[in-house]
Amino acid sequence: MPQITVLEHLLLHQKESPMATGRFTRLLNELILAAKIIAREVNKAGLVDVLGFTGETNVQDEEVRKLDEYANKVLIHRMARAGVLCAMGSEENADLIEIPDPLPRGDYFLMFDPLDGSTNIDANVNVGTIFSIYRLPSDRPNANCTPLLSEVLMPGSQQVAAGYFLYGTSTMMVYSTGKGVHGFTLDPSVGEFLLSHPDIRTPELGKIYSVNESYWHYWDEAAKESVAYFKSLENERRKPYSLRYIGSLVADFHRNMLYGGVFLYPADARDPKKPQGKLRLLCEASPLAFLAEQAGGRATDGSRRILDIEPHELHQRVPLFIGSRRDVEKIGEIFAKHGAGN
Repeated sequence: MPQITVLEHLLLHQKESPMATGRFTRLLNELILAAKIIAREVNKAGLVDVLGFTGETNVQDEEVRKLDEYANKVLIHRMARAGVLCAMGSEENADLIEIPDPLPRGDYFLMFDPLDGSTNIDANVNVGTIFSIYRLPSDRPNANCTPLLSEVLMPGSQQVAAGYFLYGTSTMMVYSTGKGVHGFTLDPSVGEFLLSHPDIRTPELGKIYSVNESYWHYWDEAAKESVAYFKSLENERRKPYSLRYIGSLVADFHRNMLYGGVFLYPADARDPKKPQGKLRLLCEASPLAFLAEQAGGRATDGSRRILDIEPHELHQRVPLFIGSRRDVEKIGEIFAKHGAGN
């Protein structure tokens, strides 16, 4: 296989795309550099003081881990200086992150989860950085100022690119600009992400289901029946799916996209503050839904296509059913039968 880097791939295969511009290339290049810095620290976890908690809580009312904070700071610092962003949003920050003066601004908006799966850091389990890129109209009023929140709250169908960096046995970048999904593996000997998984396609019918079944008693009947379907002998495969649950969304999604399967995170009744479950629409569900569809899969909240959902707040939560097309469609049938959904 030819040793093609991410940026070479972008230029070689997307010459007709409006994303093949110098500004977008610069954005991607800065993201890659930030990911390399984060990967270096993740790989040293246990050797330096980056494990454990900071003693603070984030906007989600969750304890902040040291690597979470480090990854967030790296991304904000690098991306603010890219000169192509009008603002950013992070899982760790309550409000929009402004590009400070006198740094130059652009018309792209970046939303990210700096370190998904960080609860697994201390156990040396795969974690990742999820990112989502939107482009605001360059002729919008006050184009040189930080956009209003209402201007950046766009449905996932308007993403111009999305992807993730996976930090594990190797460091990978998986991304799409709407022309298929492509995976690149970091070669530490040359310091470059090289094409290793061109044009990823997920099987139409999976063999894995990923869910935290300990929350069974908090689910509605549609969610319970959906999980029971994958465990039964009466499903389309006529044998139970294998249960595989890592607890890092990006890692579970990556495995299922390659092997075929479905990830489920239903709404539950554990916490009245989070009636729609745990996952965030803008920095988790939408970017992964964009990738899932580009790979031939599907993503819904049980009734609605994730990419069609109009966000009304920066940290909006949403149930998520994502993976192989026929598996997600079956979940939709079950929810429709129960009259469930939003």
